[in-house]
Amino acid sequence: MSRASKLTLAGTGLFAGLTVVFVHYQQKWEKSAMHQGVVRDMEQQRVKRERQLDFDMQKELEAEYKKAQTVHDTTGDAPPPGGTGPVPGR
Repeated sequence: MSRASKLTLAGTGLFAGLTVVFVHYQQKWEKSAMHQGVVRDMEQQRVKRERQLDFDMQKELEAEYKKAQTVHDTTGDAPPPGGTGPVPGR
C-alpha cells in the first residue's frame, strides 16, 4: 500500500470514529433536553393543580360567607317624602 492510501484510510477511519462519538454525545444531550421538558411539564401541571385547589377553596369560602352573611340592597330604601326617617343632626 502506498503512503497516500494509508493516510487516506487513516483519515477516513478517524473521521468515521469522530462522527460516531459526536453522534453519541449529541443523542445524550438531546435525551437530557427532552427529559428536562418532561420535568418542566410535570412542574407546570403540579402548579396548575395547586392553583385549582386554591381557587376551589376560595370558591367554597365565598359560598360559605355568602350563606352566613345577609347583604341587603339599601339603594332603594329611601324614606318617603314628609318622612318618618331619621333626621340628620339630632
